[in-house]
Amino acid sequence: MHQRAVLAGGCFWGMQDLIRKLPGVVSTRVGYTGGDTPNATYRNHGTHAEGIEIVFDTAETSYRRILEFFF
Repeated sequence: MHQRAVLAGGCFWGMQDLIRKLPGVVSTRVGYTGGDTPNATYRNHGTHAEGIEIVFDTAETSYRRILEFFF
């Protein structure tokens, strides 16, 4: 079964590179989350946080394991 986690904080490109190498991670996608700017971009993201969406296989890893790695 696949689950989805969305985490935010710091540089999403660097975190994406590290997280996608973890066992059980199926896919990652970066973007902006939470904030007040419609259609946020790299140059104009207002109060949005840099976020990463992580899809992972629960047979190989857990949400807890991803959180422990993230923090």
